[in-house]
Amino acid sequence: MTPARQAHECSFLTHDGTSLFYRRWPATTARRGAIVLFHRGHEHSGRMAHLVDELDLPDFDFYAWDARGHGLSPGVRGFSPSFGTSVRDVQTFIDHLCAGYALRPEDIGVVAQSVGAVTVATWVHDYAPCIRCLALASPAFKVKLYVPFARTGLRWLQALRGNFFVNSYVKSRFLTHDRERQRSYDHDPLITRPISVNILLGLYDAAERVVADAQAITVPTQLLISGADWVVHHRPQHEFFARLGAQVKEKHVLDGFFHDTLGEAGRAEAVAELRRFIGERFAAAPVTADLRQADRSGPTHDEATALARPLSPFSPRGAYWALYRQAMKLGGLLADGVRLGHRTGFDSGSTLDYVYRNTPSGRGPLGRLMDRNYLDAIGWKGIRQRKLHLEELLHKAMDALHATGRAVHIMDIAAGHGRYVLEALQRSPRKPASVLLRDYSDINVRDGRKLIMEKGLATVARFEQGDAFDRSSLASVAPRPSVGIVSGLYELFPENDAVTRSLSGLADAIEPGGYLLYTGQPWHPQLELIARALTSHRQGKAWVMRRRTQAEMDQLVAAAGFEKIEQRIDEWGIFTVSLARRVAA
Repeated sequence: MTPARQAHECSFLTHDGTSLFYRRWPATTARRGAIVLFHRGHEHSGRMAHLVDELDLPDFDFYAWDARGHGLSPGVRGFSPSFGTSVRDVQTFIDHLCAGYALRPEDIGVVAQSVGAVTVATWVHDYAPCIRCLALASPAFKVKLYVPFARTGLRWLQALRGNFFVNSYVKSRFLTHDRERQRSYDHDPLITRPISVNILLGLYDAAERVVADAQAITVPTQLLISGADWVVHHRPQHEFFARLGAQVKEKHVLDGFFHDTLGEAGRAEAVAELRRFIGERFAAAPVTADLRQADRSGPTHDEATALARPLSPFSPRGAYWALYRQAMKLGGLLADGVRLGHRTGFDSGSTLDYVYRNTPSGRGPLGRLMDRNYLDAIGWKGIRQRKLHLEELLHKAMDALHATGRAVHIMDIAAGHGRYVLEALQRSPRKPASVLLRDYSDINVRDGRKLIMEKGLATVARFEQGDAFDRSSLASVAPRPSVGIVSGLYELFPENDAVTRSLSGLADAIEPGGYLLYTGQPWHPQLELIARALTSHRQGKAWVMRRRTQAEMDQLVAAAGFEKIEQRIDEWGIFTVSLARRVAA
């Protein structure tokens, strides 16, 4: 074994300006890659420091952070504004390491334990980073709360009291058989025993989503399961592995191990498996699953096919959804938003504009109450958050172009009414040289032109009818756009050939160095409701969506000649907004 390495104490600014602490152990020989360590809940990076020497990988940098609210990082102990904020912190941390230490994502392997493992698994699911490999030790997909209905009770208390903190019941003797590790845990002043209830509940929600949709994770993955874990349930860990979409995956159940898998008395067994896995993955070329044909076969294809299949009206599910459709029709008699959806399609530009405005309307107080409930559906909340993320990244693209002295010419290829673009421009201190909004619908073109006049942007903006899937039409627009936008369109069309034509047209139109804003929908908790009860703008047919994982969407964009540089996602993991740069051919 090489001599013990000394840690360098560092910090970085995460996305909201918070300075988080991390440790760095530089490679002692020519660097082959980097390993990033993520600690358990309640703990900090110092409690994973032993792995740097025990893994005995001198040709790797090691990095380990203190999550916000933990260890030497600032903030209320055990608190983060949201679980999604912590997941985004991971992305910011990786971005910092790549920029600061000349790393690429494919140079990085990630090792994470317990809560850290769920945070990292959610990051890999939602952001689709092209890292070399992923090792998860006893991921806390389902914590053993031991009190019946504890989770429901916590939600009720949160609704009544607001946020509060729950102290960990776990004793050190239930974490590890290693007596020294027990003593250090009991006397470590940086151990954070409280956990904010918003993070505990957010952990549960994210874990359920990631386990259910583990097929979206294609990074080579090793799963280490502690066989005698008192803290978390085993079943979700096995379900996660069974559904995992990685071509290279392995699972090891470590008999007799307590929850602190990589801090157990017999951890040499786990460390040896981890060392071998990392060595094999870095000895081989990066493994990337080609997802560009996922519309023809695979989990999301099968899911959409099943949703499109009619149900027997005599089956329990068929009867349930028939009653639901009738209830929606009755709701449309009173609630204006529901009525608009039935008339124009729940996926139409008119419906989305109504959702953006977020003002309930209907016949009398009951109609407005029903409409408020409709507008508060989780999918519509996600749509409104998507609008905010679009505005944020559009401003970033405009600022970047201004910084290099390039004119800002914006084109949105399927703008609906264009509200999200026009309101973003109203809020921007920088004004574009031109704005071209396009849409295939006569109604959207008409109402979009009216909105341009209402917003006072007629001097720079125009609205034209156009086909977002016509490559030659997109390539011939003038002036050539320096920012292209495609929002909420590809999610409505399952076929990747059509998306490829559209992206190719955008690549033809946008010069190298220009930007593309694109959206995705890697997850939705109400897919069956939408397919069974709502209608599309296309001849009133059922609105059946095929989800695209973020990895699939990013691959289609990359194949067209764009490099993804930033991403946003809502707290529920439904809608993503990404910013990509056009690269030279």
